[in-house]
Amino acid sequence: MDSFDFSDSIEIAASPDVVFAHVSDLALMGSWSPENTGGQWLEGATGPSLGARFEGTNKNGEDTWSTTAIVTRFEPAAAFGFHVTWQEFDISDWLFTMTATEVGCELRESWSDRRPPSFLAEDAEAGFDRAAFTKTSIRTTLERLKATCEA
Repeated sequence: MDSFDFSDSIEIAASPDVVFAHVSDLALMGSWSPENTGGQWLEGATGPSLGARFEGTNKNGEDTWSTTAIVTRFEPAAAFGFHVTWQEFDISDWLFTMTATEVGCELRESWSDRRPPSFLAEDAEAGFDRAAFTKTSIRTTLERLKATCEA
């Protein structure tokens, strides 16, 4: 999870602790993301920790689906990252990092597309540009998180 296809950031007038609590709250992520509708911890996990697994639920237009993810970075007030799979396929890597600033913190959201070539071809055939969609989605998520954390 060292290189990402896209990354964007926003400054938030809230502490890294507050922002971390929000980005690692699966149930609330659906409040900010244009595609993710929430999630739940799996296999007895009750919250985020390194190696914890969760199911994420998603909706885009009329399509709904769920994915499975494993937490790959868990550094309270600094980083929350996870690797997403669907069935046996690698789908994506996500990383949220918080860096303290004079105002509060900078929140950076990073994404890497890990889908197999057949998935990319299917999207192209359907006229869907996942990268363009995700760039817009990340910006929307960051702006909504900022509004919530600063309220």
